[in-house]
Parts: sequence; structure tokens; C-alpha cells
Amino acid sequence: MTTFSTTAPAAAFTALYDAAYADLVRFAQRRVDPTHAEDVVAETFLVAWRRLDDLPAGLGDARAWLFGIARGVILNTHRSARRQRALAVRLADPPAVTGAADDLLAQQIDLARAWKRLPGSHQEALALAVLDGLSAPQAAAVLGITPVAFRLRLSRARRALRRALDHPPRFERTQP
Repeated sequence: MTTFSTTAPAAAFTALYDAAYADLVRFAQRRVDPTHAEDVVAETFLVAWRRLDDLPAGLGDARAWLFGIARGVILNTHRSARRQRALAVRLADPPAVTGAADDLLAQQIDLARAWKRLPGSHQEALALAVLDGLSAPQAAAVLGITPVAFRLRLSRARRALRRALDHPPRFERTQP
């Protein structure tokens, strides 16, 4: 039986990796798209390395600890995907208005359609700046980039949104 309490940190991590990697991949494949399973496992081992001081001494307990970390990584991934979908839904559902506000409604519908055509990185930059009200340095910190890089990303996102609003996709009519 392997015990990790008396082993050097790097050696303990390597032994744990060797003992649990394949099992963790199978665990993740049953819970996420199989193409994302290795990403989940990589994130799991990154968290485990950072929390190596919490590593249980026995192999069985250490494997269970890793499975718990993997479960947390998977839950975080699902929460993130739900937030992305919720953002798109909120933008896509214009409020119900009537009368003189018809023009406003048409603009909101156009914006919702244009938003859906933007890449996720553009949506994220615009959402941080406009919807969340973060300054460039704050939004850059959220994304882990420099403020200059964020301003460039935001500028590109605004330009892409303007293009999407100016040139809505044309629907071709089919001949009967």
C-alpha cells in the first residue's frame, strides 16, 4: 500500500498521477463530453498539485480525494456553461413593449440577433465592459490579460457588433 505522508511532494504527486490518471479519465468521460475529459483531468491534477499539503496518506483515500476534486471541476464547468447560456438568453429575450416603443423593440431584437453571431470572446469583452460595468483594468484582471490587451479586444468586439448590426444576415427566399 502506498503512503504519501512520508514521500517527497514531487514523488507523491507522480505516484498519485500514475495510479489514478486512467481512472480519472474514465470518471470524467462518463460525466462530460468525452473530448473534454482530459481537460477536466488536467485541471484536477493542477488543483491537486496546488493543494498537495491536503493529500491523504493512503492511496485509496488519495484517489477518492482526486475524484472529489474532479467532481468540483466538472460542476464549475457546468456552472460556467449555464452562465454563458443565461447571458445569451437574457440578451435574446427582448421585453414585451407596445405602441410607440415598437422601434425600440426592433432595435433590441436586432441586437439580440447580432449578439448571437458574435464569437464568445467578443461577447465576454462586451459583457464585462457594458453589462458588468467593469473598467478596462478590472476586466483585464478578470480575464488574466493586460488592460491594453483588453482594450484591443473590446475595440474589436465593438467593431464586430457594429458590423453585425449594420449588416444583418439576409435570408434567401426559395423558389417554389
